[in-house]
Order: sequence, then C-alpha cells, then structure tokens
Amino acid sequence: MSCPVLLEVTMLMRKIAVRAASNPAVEIKQDGECFYIKTATTARTTEIRFRVGEEFEEQTVDGRPCKSLARWTGENKMECEQTLLKGEGRKTSWTRELTSDDQLILTMTADDVVCTRVYTRK
Repeated sequence: MSCPVLLEVTMLMRKIAVRAASNPAVEIKQDGECFYIKTATTARTTEIRFRVGEEFEEQTVDGRPCKSLARWTGENKMECEQTLLKGEGRKTSWTRELTSDDQLILTMTADDVVCTRVYTRK
C-alpha cells in the first residue's frame, strides 16, 4: 500500500513547488555584454553569469547540465539555445525581452512546449 502514499507525497511536493515558483524575485545586472541573472524562490535559487555570444554552462529548468549560447535577436531581446551535456532530451531554449512598458517577458521552450512569464518591476 505504499503507492498511494508516494502519490500523495508527489502531489504535495508539486503543490509546494508551484506555490514557491509562482512569485520569483529576479535580479538582472548588465555590464556591457556581460550579464548576471539571479532567480530566487522559497524553494530554489539559481544564478547564471554569461557574456552574449560566448558559450557558457548552466542548468535547464529541470536541473540538467547544459551548454548555452545567448545572442541578441533584437534591440531588447535575447535568445539562448541550450545543448545537454549528457544524455538526450527535449531541445530547450529561453528568450528574455524588455518591452517598452518596462516589462520583462521570459519565454522558455522545450521542443513544442512553450511557457511564457511576464515580470513587472517593483
């Protein structure tokens, strides 16, 4: 009878993760072509440092190590392609775009699944 207990724990963990990720604090610093992005929730904090146009290592949203390459695709839009370091999986990428009304749009893609999050400055 351990299966129902495992299912309950899994559902509880999902609820906790969704609640924790629903209101992240994002800090972005830019120095020329160098960027620092910190995303913090009550469950997890991630930090990446990279230079636009140079490959760097980071993790996919689900924690798999990857090589990434960010490039400008517009005046205020950056796109980053990710390549897994080990194994196979969905092709992942992210874009960040700063809009004229001071919003940041983050779009994450895994094959044909797309997630968009809109941040407003506090």
